[in-house]
Amino acid sequence: MTAIAITAAGGPEVLVPARMAVPVPGQGEILVKVKAAGVNRPDLMQRQGLYPPPPGAPLTPGLEIAGEVAALGTGVQRYETGDRVCALVQGGGYAEYAVVHEDNALPIPPGFSFEEAAAIPETFFTVWTNVFDRGGLQEGQTLLVHGGSSGIGTTAIMLAKALGSTVVVTAGSDEKCQACRDLGADLAINYRTQDFVAVMKEAKLEAHVILDMVGGDYVARNFRVAAMNARIVQIAFQKGSKIDIDLMPLMLKRLYLTGSTLRPRSVAEKAEIARALEDTVWPLFAGGQIRPKIFRTFPLAKACDAHALLEQSEHIGKVVLKV
Repeated sequence: MTAIAITAAGGPEVLVPARMAVPVPGQGEILVKVKAAGVNRPDLMQRQGLYPPPPGAPLTPGLEIAGEVAALGTGVQRYETGDRVCALVQGGGYAEYAVVHEDNALPIPPGFSFEEAAAIPETFFTVWTNVFDRGGLQEGQTLLVHGGSSGIGTTAIMLAKALGSTVVVTAGSDEKCQACRDLGADLAINYRTQDFVAVMKEAKLEAHVILDMVGGDYVARNFRVAAMNARIVQIAFQKGSKIDIDLMPLMLKRLYLTGSTLRPRSVAEKAEIARALEDTVWPLFAGGQIRPKIFRTFPLAKACDAHALLEQSEHIGKVVLKV
């Protein structure tokens, strides 16, 4: 099969198509003929040598796929060959075939293209586990999302609004802010021209849950806009993970500062998230209430161009590879 190899740690140019053996599904696993694969920032970090795959995971990048079941490992019960699925994989998504445990795969929602389905697993798994599980966002509460126009951000906006929350986002341009409002954000703040702390205070808004992929000086600023007993969830550190900070607000407001990563989690842990999504989010897909926002697609062989686009941070929504 054709798959994308990382020839060395470096820029997008190190991603090149290569011939590799088709993986063989093991106990409880399915082999998926990949039709589309999502592109995510962890893929960029892996390419740069900053985020190595977990032990036993494929070296080929790619954490989310959509396609058709091509073969079954022993003991598979839920799926049959030909079924349309999307799945969260430990790696290997940038390829013509990928293997995943059946419990980490989900049926493609009716009416969804493979490209739309490939934009679901990584982002929706991430948003669900961090905003609703660890963050505990409830109907009627306010969610603050930094990076509102990213794949994670657009997903968080749609899902939180569909489940009854007020949503505030930060984004890097007026165009991105408008796109976030179009998706349902109640307040969108251009962080290049506005101070989100001042804007939220003027609007008399406090956040009950904050989803932060920025870090750096945003951590202290998050404390300032957090409501009493708010939950702040770190999922990345684009401005750095090492900071000098006054933790007094953490104590006075009884805040919860937490964080998580998704890729190293066990099959069983990811399966639990998958079942929660199927119970809560799949009906929203079926009802037409939410749909992944695709910014641009690239052919598999142009994975390097997809990475270059993501690094420019000009996208609004998801970038997807067509296989």
